[in-house]
Amino acid sequence: MKEDSLANKAYTELRRKILSNQLVSGMRLKEDVWAGKLEVNRMAIREALTRLLGEQLVVLGEKGGFFVKSLIAADIQQIRELREILELGAIRLAIQKIDQQHIDELERICEDFTSMIQRGYFGGACEADVKFHETLIDSADNEKLRNLYQSGNIPLFHQKLGQAQTHMDDYELTDMEHRQILKALKEKDLKLAEETLTRHLIRGEVATLDLD
Repeated sequence: MKEDSLANKAYTELRRKILSNQLVSGMRLKEDVWAGKLEVNRMAIREALTRLLGEQLVVLGEKGGFFVKSLIAADIQQIRELREILELGAIRLAIQKIDQQHIDELERICEDFTSMIQRGYFGGACEADVKFHETLIDSADNEKLRNLYQSGNIPLFHQKLGQAQTHMDDYELTDMEHRQILKALKEKDLKLAEETLTRHLIRGEVATLDLD
C-alpha cells in the first residue's frame, strides 16, 4: 500500500475513534502503539496525527507527544448548538428529499446499534451513532451541508466531562430517539422529527455535563 494510502487509513481510523469517543479526552496517542494496531508504519501515524492536529482533534503535549483534545463545558454547549443548527436544517431538507435508499440505511444503522448494545460492543454502538447522524445529514442531499458537517469534526456526547472512561448508559433512550426520528422522516412529520432531535441533543449535553 502506498504511503499516502497508509496515512489516510490511519487518519480515517483515528478520526472515527475520536469522534465516537473510543479515544477519550486527554488520551495520549503513541505513534509506535498505533502503528502496530493499525498495521502501518510510524510515518503514516505521524502524518495522520499532524492532520488531526490541524483539525484541532488532537493537541501537542507540553513535553511533546499527541493527545486527544480535552473539552470544557463551553465546548459541549457550542457543539450542541452547532449540531442543532446543522441537523435540524438537514431534517427540514430531508423531509422533502429523503429517498428509500437513505431510509433503508437509517433502518440498518438502528438495527446495528441495537445489536452492538445487546452484544456489549459499546465502541461499535458509538460508531453506529455517529453513522446515524452522518446519514441524517446525507439524506438532506446537500453537498455544502455535508462538507460543513464533516469539516466541523463534531463528536458525540457519550463521555461525561472530566471522566477518563467512555460509557454509554443512555443507549435505550438513544435507540428510541433514533427510531422516532426515522419514523417521523418516513411519515414526513417535521414537527415530530424536530422535537425528537432537539430533545435528543439537549439530553446528550446534559448527560455529558452531568447536570442531571
